[in-house]
Amino acid sequence: MFGTQAQKEASNGFALRRRAYWLTSATSTARATTITSIPKKPSTFSVKFEDMYGFTAEGNIDDVNVLNEVRERVREQGRVWCGLEASKGANWYLQTQISSNGEGISVASLKLSKLTNMITLKRLVRKGIPPVLRPNVWLSVSGAAKKRSTVPESYYDDLIRATEGKVTPATRQIDQDLPRTFPSHPWLDSPEGQASLRRVLVGYSFRDSDVGYCQGLNYVAALLLLVMKTEEDAFWMLAVLLENVLVNDCYTDNLSGCHVEQRVFKDLLAKKCPRIAAHLEAMEFDVSLVATEWFLCLFAKSVPSETTLRVWDILFNEGAKVLFHVALAIFKMKEDDLLRAHQIGEVIDILQTTTHHLYDPDQLLTVAFDKIGSMTANTITKERKKQEPAVMAELDQRQRRLNTLNTNG
Repeated sequence: MFGTQAQKEASNGFALRRRAYWLTSATSTARATTITSIPKKPSTFSVKFEDMYGFTAEGNIDDVNVLNEVRERVREQGRVWCGLEASKGANWYLQTQISSNGEGISVASLKLSKLTNMITLKRLVRKGIPPVLRPNVWLSVSGAAKKRSTVPESYYDDLIRATEGKVTPATRQIDQDLPRTFPSHPWLDSPEGQASLRRVLVGYSFRDSDVGYCQGLNYVAALLLLVMKTEEDAFWMLAVLLENVLVNDCYTDNLSGCHVEQRVFKDLLAKKCPRIAAHLEAMEFDVSLVATEWFLCLFAKSVPSETTLRVWDILFNEGAKVLFHVALAIFKMKEDDLLRAHQIGEVIDILQTTTHHLYDPDQLLTVAFDKIGSMTANTITKERKKQEPAVMAELDQRQRRLNTLNTNG
């Protein structure tokens, strides 16, 4: 099925701003989305345009031209995947489900054909999954399809019915956050879009009461809804993300996992970008001021959508180490500017401006993997274990102080 679809989309030059079928009714007056390349003028000239997933963006003329180049590369990747489906068979990537989330697999234990497919898939995913294939590939390589297969087919529908009308602290926070979630997106800001997003978030908050709901998940779930074809698929992608792909406790009440990730990132910045780390430390700049949002929202709130989704392509196939690669790359790309900065506000402005204009995912990912260098999942795991005791001690101390204040109050 997907082979035929991929061929059709590739031959038509790809439906680049592909809307899932349940989005169409909310945007029946959708405009054509091809952006005409604009002749070179001063890059400070500001323009508004719509990206591939329906987000209205404001940038300069260079951004528009870069986005057009990216769209052409997406078309080319579509043709590459289409050719592979023709030679290997439709859904050939379903044979590689040992996927990259598990390092340390014995090469000797793999059949040559499977090993070849794994290597091919990793290379292809790093170059980007065509939008039309993203839902199926993500479900496969992330393990979401396997996770869903362990429960009855009616699991999601039953969960939504069982939670309808129930009010918890999580549902109250979700209701507050819905209008703030990508308010400029025409479908996500519609009653239909917000209802879909609410069902996914509320459903998951009941599935895992330890996580419940944490701010940041609204942006992640919203982008999943725009990519996947159904609410149920978005729900299972959120489940596999929180339960298998990311570090434990990233979204629990005390955010202990997130605190660990920030400490790991700070250490990696010192190792991979020592000049930047030393300069920022001398300024007493805490990198978590910007990086916390990156890690909690998985770049969805900070970086243009197609670039974010290219990061997620790798995230679902190779695991959470890509978040560190990308965060380090953002600092590395602006090393000279950061070394010239002497105020904390300047640093924040440089990093926010950089992420806002990251329309070229290939540029970002080239720096992330070629200039930052190798980081295995085992390396990240060791760093986490090293940081966990200090984080837990700090959180415990904070809780004791709060308890003392409450007692005295």
